[in-house]
Amino acid sequence: MSAPVVARYGAPITLDRARRVMAAAEAEAQTYGWPMVIAVVGSGGHLVMLHALDQAQHASVTVAQAKAETAVNFRRPSKIFEDAVASGSLGLRLLGMHNLLPLDGGLPLIVDGEVIGAIGVSGMQSTQDAQVAAAGVAALAGDRA
Repeated sequence: MSAPVVARYGAPITLDRARRVMAAAEAEAQTYGWPMVIAVVGSGGHLVMLHALDQAQHASVTVAQAKAETAVNFRRPSKIFEDAVASGSLGLRLLGMHNLLPLDGGLPLIVDGEVIGAIGVSGMQSTQDAQVAAAGVAALAGDRA
């Protein structure tokens, strides 16, 4: 059995692309009236954009960033870690790690097989955070690096 293919890191997301990702995520959150914080980081994990929608809870600022950083640092959705912790057993070891947040709502941004950044969303239930993050990811559909 071969190891899963992991996307390579690419150049960091451009500001133009980050704006498109952010606009799509914001539109999704506003459709439902969800007060969220949305963070976009580049492929190196550095913050490119952060928007706190009106009435978003203060704690969501750091949580959204941590979800985005988890997704880019591990090149996979943060939900994978949430599921591992929820399964118990060996998955509970993840709680001892300081460089990941095991909550849904963080997704890598991948273009042409390269991770150019990630989006992290916080403010509602983790499934709703993930829905908003997915709307941001969808804004990159068809992009070429």
